[in-house]
Amino acid sequence: NSLNMDADGGPKVDWTAVEWHPAVTIPTEDYKVLDLTKGDWEAEAGLAEWTVGKYDEVREGVYNTPLFGGVRNVHIGLDVGGPVGTAVMAIAGGTVHSAGYNPAAGDYGHVVVIEHCVGDAKFWFLYGHLSAASTARKASGQPVAAGEVIGWFGGKDENGGWAPHVHLQLAVVEPTTHDMPGVVAKEDREIALTTYPDPRLVLGPLY
Repeated sequence: NSLNMDADGGPKVDWTAVEWHPAVTIPTEDYKVLDLTKGDWEAEAGLAEWTVGKYDEVREGVYNTPLFGGVRNVHIGLDVGGPVGTAVMAIAGGTVHSAGYNPAAGDYGHVVVIEHCVGDAKFWFLYGHLSAASTARKASGQPVAAGEVIGWFGGKDENGGWAPHVHLQLAVVEPTTHDMPGVVAKEDREIALTTYPDPRLVLGPLY
């Protein structure tokens, strides 16, 4: 039954079957939900100590390095902004799929991807813009417990050049390495939203 199959043809994930652990502990209810449609990341990110950046948001003018080719501006993850060194945690038990450093300007910097199983279904969760210490001793196949600290927000010198935050992204198709397209071109949006579902399915209603 195709209704029970995910984008890669595997079993569909029942997102309601698990009580997900927070990926980041935001110590206030007074965080700022950013509007990055105006293209000014630094101005928006400076509005509050703790911020949330939206999934499926068109961010024209934000992604200006050669990596994005001038056309990729639809955000396919969810961002949580806060101080450098903020801990990020596994949303559930799983294993390290991959970890490493994506060095291009504007890229993720240090990245960890965790593989999770829900029944017979698998999915992958990416944490981007982390510190160098986050990837230092990670190896594919390492077990991870729900709530285990798996990394920390990186500074601009290690996170791709961004104000400190973590980019959180779900995938129902296995990535080939420690990477997923965090922003896509408008013509690729429809398939991307299927391959990379809304992170609020596991993070809860942050906005």
